[in-house]
Amino acid sequence: MFSGSIPALVTPFDAAGEFDEAAFRHFVEWQIAEGSAALVACGTTGEAATLTYDEHFRVVRICVDQARGRVPVIAGAGSNDTRVATANLRAARDAGADAALMVPPYYNRPSQEGIFRHFEALAADAPLPIVLYNVPARTVTDIQPATVIRIVQAFPQVFVGIKDASGALARVSQHRGALGEGFVQLSGNDDLALAYNAMGGTGCISVSANVAPRLCADFQAACAAGDMATALTLHDRLFPLHDALFTDASPGPVKHALTRIRADFPPHLRLPMTPANEASRAAVDAALAHAGLL
Repeated sequence: MFSGSIPALVTPFDAAGEFDEAAFRHFVEWQIAEGSAALVACGTTGEAATLTYDEHFRVVRICVDQARGRVPVIAGAGSNDTRVATANLRAARDAGADAALMVPPYYNRPSQEGIFRHFEALAADAPLPIVLYNVPARTVTDIQPATVIRIVQAFPQVFVGIKDASGALARVSQHRGALGEGFVQLSGNDDLALAYNAMGGTGCISVSANVAPRLCADFQAACAAGDMATALTLHDRLFPLHDALFTDASPGPVKHALTRIRADFPPHLRLPMTPANEASRAAVDAALAHAGLL
């Protein structure tokens, strides 16, 4: 259902800290023009944790409106409260999203059985396809392969794919072995996307694609075509950027990068996120130059 380069979009804020709709619309338009295959609104990189409920789904609605069906829109909609997550799914559907990106419950630290029961409850009346999002470094909750397989086999029409940011590449093969090629596997780590695709992945929900959408789209196209020589060349060109965008708390570095290549892009973040530090900004600038973006 989803493949290629899919940016986890940043959310622009104006100097007063309010959502900058005009900047976001221009950003979405640029992403589509540069070859992004789908868009994620209100994911981690979009500072979703600092958005109110109304802001969150306004951002999704505007993303859908600006995309105008040219590419799918995946809405971040997860919660550590199963009831809230269920309501978020309905709100994402009402906002026009094509699918929802759902983390397992964070902070609560449920068992694997609790994770399964959470997603079972979401599947009971799911109004949208769901892409699982496994990111243990942020949630402190790891959807183990056996649990992913159990969830998908129980509700194959609901759970269509996974964004895996666990960093455990063997899981691509574990998932493929049980769920087949029809289950969409998307890397959640730009720096591992080459290896992830070589093992059977079909794309990446990407931070770097915010800044280098054309290069990331070309990289994914080369992987899909089996042109691993071109893919490796593009990977080497992008790798310093993949690294630099996490030299300080994200999305500080990526917002700095966007101000360097898009003069009108607002640099502002919401607390507790802060601008990238000096060393991080220098690393980002050097990586942009290495990629040929400056």
